[in-house]
Order: sequence, then C-alpha cells, then structure tokens
Amino acid sequence: MVALSRLSEGQPIIFGGNRVTQVSSELAAAFQPGDRLVVVQDSGALLHIPAAVSDQVTEAVSAAVNAFAELAEVSDEQITEFFGAFADRLDDETTFAAIQLANRGDIVRAQAMRRSTTRLELSASMRAAMIDGLRTWQHAKATRDAVQSSIVHEGWSIETRRSPLGVVGFVFEGRPNVFADAVGVVRTGNTVVFRIGSDALGTANAIVEHALHPALASSGLPPATVQLIDSPLHAAGWALFSNPQVGLAVARGSGSAVAQLGSVARQAGVAVSLHGTGGAWMLADAAADASRFALSVQHSLDRKVCNTLNVCCVVRERAADLVPVFVDAVRAAAADRDGHGRIHADRHALEHVDTAVRNERVTVHRVDGSHDEPFVSLIDRERLGHEWQWEGSPEVTLVVVDDLDEAIVLCNTHSPRFTVSLISDDHRAHDRVYRLVEAPFVGDGFTRWVDGQYALDAPELGLSNWEGGRMLARGAILSGDSVHSIRYRTTVTDPSTHR
Repeated sequence: MVALSRLSEGQPIIFGGNRVTQVSSELAAAFQPGDRLVVVQDSGALLHIPAAVSDQVTEAVSAAVNAFAELAEVSDEQITEFFGAFADRLDDETTFAAIQLANRGDIVRAQAMRRSTTRLELSASMRAAMIDGLRTWQHAKATRDAVQSSIVHEGWSIETRRSPLGVVGFVFEGRPNVFADAVGVVRTGNTVVFRIGSDALGTANAIVEHALHPALASSGLPPATVQLIDSPLHAAGWALFSNPQVGLAVARGSGSAVAQLGSVARQAGVAVSLHGTGGAWMLADAAADASRFALSVQHSLDRKVCNTLNVCCVVRERAADLVPVFVDAVRAAAADRDGHGRIHADRHALEHVDTAVRNERVTVHRVDGSHDEPFVSLIDRERLGHEWQWEGSPEVTLVVVDDLDEAIVLCNTHSPRFTVSLISDDHRAHDRVYRLVEAPFVGDGFTRWVDGQYALDAPELGLSNWEGGRMLARGAILSGDSVHSIRYRTTVTDPSTHR
C-alpha cells in the first residue's frame, strides 16, 4: 500500500460511497509528505492533519495505553490521594495565583479576537466548583472492580464485574474547569488524553504544571495517566478521535464542531459520546401558575450554557396574561446581569405584547460588541431550532400555541431534544409531557437544574441530547463513574463440571 504524499488542486476525493469532493488550492499547498487526510464520510469535509500533530497525539495516546496497564497495579488509596492532592493545590493561594495569571492572559487574548469569555474566566465560583468536584471523586466509593451481580450454578458460579475501559479522549471547548470534570474517569481506572479549546490553552497548561503533574507525582500514579495535548490546532482533536487505541471519545462544545468530531470517531471505529447542541424549552399550559412561571423563566436565563431557556411555548388560552409575565421575567433576568434582554416572538405571541413594549429599543451585548435592537421582534416558526448564543443579554424565543399537544409537536420537531420543563398545576399534563416529549431531561420549573454536579453530586463529562436518538443503556449525564466496561469471572467449585 502506497502512502499519500501529495495532493493536487482539484483532485477528486470520493466520499459517502457515491459522492465526490475536490481538493482546494489551499489544502494542496499545505499538504506535505507524512501528513494525514481524514475524509468525513457524511459531509465530504477534508481534514488535514500535519505529521507533527499526528505524531504528537500518537505519542500521547501510546503513553496513555501504557499508563492504563500500570494503573492496574495502583491501589484505590493512591487514586484517592491523587484527587486530594489535585484539590489541595487548586485550593492553595500561591499555586492558584500562577494559574489565575495564565487565565487572565487567555481572557485578554480572547477579548482581542472578539471571542466569548463567558465560560473562560476562572472565577471564584468556578474554582470552588473545581475543588468540590475533585473532593467528590476523592471521597467517592472505589468501583473499578466492583461485583455487579453473581449467579451460582451447580458446581460453578459466575460474577459480573465492572472494569476500566481504557484510554478516554476528550475534546473540550475553552473551559478551564474541564479538568475537574473529566479526570473523574481515573477514579474507575481509566487514563485521559485532553485537547482543549485554544482560548483556554494557557490556563490549561498552568493547571497541568502547577496542580495536575505534582498531584500525579505525589500519589504515585503514572505520569501519563492524565495528559494535555499542547496544541491550539483543531487537527489535534481530529487526530485524537481517529486513533483506534482510544476506548471512548468525548466531545463537548459547539454543535457543528462536535458533530464533525463525532463523525471522525465513528468512521474510525471509536465509541463516541457527544455533548454539543443545547437550549432548553419551557411549556406553559392552561393550568400554569403565573408566579411559578415568572420565577422559572427568570432563573432559567441567569447565564448562557446548554441548559439555558431557549424557547418558551404558551398556550393561547393563557397568552393574554402569561405573555406580559414572560416579558417581565426576561427583564428581571437581564436586570440581574445589569443589562437588557432580547425576545424573538412569533406572530401569535406578538399580538399579546403591548405596543409600547414592541416599540422599545435596547442595547444588546454580544461577543462582537453592543447593538441597538428592538426588545421584542418577530421570528418565523421555521427558526425555532435556532439556539441563541448570547453573551451579556439574555436572548430567548416566545411562541403562542393552540394547546399543549401543539407545543409537544413543536418541541419534538424543532428542539435539540434535550431539556423540557412544563409549568402547570395539572399532574396529568406533566405525565403526558413526560410520555410524549423526546428529551432525556424533563422537569416542572427552572431548566438550569440539568447538571451532573448540581443534580447528582457527580461532576459531569458532558450532557447528551436525543437529537441522534436515545442512548443505549445509559443516561444522558456522562460522569467519571459511567466510563467502564463489564467483565465476567467464573469460579469452578466442582472440577467434574462439564456441559
């Protein structure tokens, strides 16, 4: 087999079995001997992985494979010590000062590039959450060889046991706190290779240098148990997810980038868990309590993350009183952030918005600066699937529907099938929504409860939606203790036993 050493402009590349794309002039000029080309089979995207990046990732994954074997000889007490030491270092003011300095540098660079810093700032609350997460893993029960079940036969018995999976590859957006979330897989005996968004790379390297590596060393864990790929290039993520030695690939970030990474992993035969598109929906029916509705909306818009309220459906019977309540709740959420909100209303909802409110203009703060826009404006229902990526100004869609059944249909059609909340005093309506809505997270109040650490006291690796279908035999919250395989062990008590 001859290795690909060059590409030419216009060169046809077959993908998907019966489609053709062509090599661009830029790709042809950049491609060098030793480089790799990944052809995404569902889109035809041509992903260029330079040889140096490929080698860097291969070396890291190979080291993680070796570390995985070494972890089998490490005691659960040593793993406990690792989490404690990691948390202690983040809790130490002198150590954290160096990390915070690096984080400030990342923020300045991101702002200069007009990129969002909402999740990039390593705030006091984020630091506390990281420490709490590591403490959770420190005190978590050791389950890496736990017996799940056993069956005793005549003359022999069999045990079903949890077992470590292997190397877990992570690609995350620019969020410094991902270390505390994802190193939880070490609790169950797995090793980790990270690739983090370029915005947070300086912070991540500082965490590795000042907290992670010293914690590994002091606890006696293999140095390659947790590794960060020091590269700002997207190619590092493509190389990681296409490495067949990775047992599980986890991607968390923006929808399109995550979807592409998922395609890369799947066509390489690597199991993948995707955590991208979000945006919660809220439904208010005829039995909705106005006060509960107002508080639920307000507290679902405190910041922009995947479980933030994105679309709200109000039944026509209650539109006259609940639409103004919704408008006021958005104002309250924006006031909590010392700013203004932004509402996109369909024509039925707009009919119930006061004329003065429709004529009102506000200053909306986004990543690219401030904008003078109407507070409430018309949106077509075909855009209900759009997820608002707001920075400082809460942004949300409002729809008036004929009844709860129409809201359910719209939700299943246009939402990311992720988080749904029903505001109603009718228990039968709650049961109906739970049965009919295609979403893993269903509630009756604010939407921001959807979080592994907040809800389950287990730092999450990510949250999955059901856009690609329901998940086989696991929940939509992926946590460190979720990452395991199953082994079977038999004990023969009667050597004459046979089939």
